[in-house]
Amino acid sequence: MDPISKYLTRDIKLSCYEDKLFKSDLIFEDHMLIWFISGETKIIQADAVFHFKEGDIFLIPRNVLATVINYPKNGQPHKTVVMHLSTERLKKFYEKIEIDSRIKPSQKIYSFKNHPLLESCLASVIPYFDMEGTFPENIASLKITEAISILRAIDSDVDSVLANFDEPGKIDLVDFMQRHFMFNMPMEKLGYLTGRSLSTFNRDFKKHFKATPQKWLTEKRLELAYYQLVEKKKKPTEVYLEVGFEDLSHFSFAFKKKYGVSPARVPAHFS
Repeated sequence: MDPISKYLTRDIKLSCYEDKLFKSDLIFEDHMLIWFISGETKIIQADAVFHFKEGDIFLIPRNVLATVINYPKNGQPHKTVVMHLSTERLKKFYEKIEIDSRIKPSQKIYSFKNHPLLESCLASVIPYFDMEGTFPENIASLKITEAISILRAIDSDVDSVLANFDEPGKIDLVDFMQRHFMFNMPMEKLGYLTGRSLSTFNRDFKKHFKATPQKWLTEKRLELAYYQLVEKKKKPTEVYLEVGFEDLSHFSFAFKKKYGVSPARVPAHFS
């Protein structure tokens, strides 16, 4: 079952999911401000893992690769209020605000646990989801502006992220891929994040790795899965999503083809 999203406007939504889990590999085009009403989420980045639960509020910057795994919890659905902080809106907000350009933007996820100002702002939109008819855009705009203003009051460093409108520049392909191989993204997106067109990305990839992207990605994901199973003693059901596979049976087939044993038998086979 896919998540059910109810939109006030294109920038404010209520998302609800009641099944066992929902996993996505994502790169957001907008900054995302998210408040948890119920359920839990695990967010996996290249160098960090985050766990969020009821009452938590966090900000995911745009152009950040992440695996997001959403779970219902304690009989309650995974339910969130989400605000999209678009580049267009933020440019207007920051038109007359001076920002210290010496502060470099961070790609970290910002967490604001149970912050009363933010929680009050986000909770105030919930009654509007039961309204009949179209929600006034000017009121939605006021709510988003309020949220941005609160974020700035809580953490002044957030300006370096929200007021940064640069597109990704050309970066080291080998370093990027070694850190992000577990994320399932279209090759066009990976090219964009490394500052390359698709054709340049494929050409540079073959030059550096001597293999096609898909073959290399599968090998790296299986190697990471092997490490998690053997060294960390994890179960296949705990591993396959986190290393970049979408389906447990496909993961098991590919793993057995490479290592000659099914992932379920790894602990006994290598003990």
